[in-house]
Amino acid sequence: MRILEMTFSTELGKSQTMRVYEAKAALTGAQVKACMDNIVAKNIFSGSGGNITGKVSARVVTTTSAEMSLV
Repeated sequence: MRILEMTFSTELGKSQTMRVYEAKAALTGAQVKACMDNIVAKNIFSGSGGNITGKVSARVVTTTSAEMSLV
């Protein structure tokens, strides 16, 4: 599984992370930057830290899993 994690700064000096599950493998840094800029500009998300005010970081986390036999 590929998870895009985008971390933003908030008006109260905290950070807020948004996760997008099943992120595309061909995702580029420029696409993520544009998405994050759009989130900041539209100001549609807020949390306990207040409104999102800027970008901090982004990363893709890749996880794998394997079934185990319990016999």
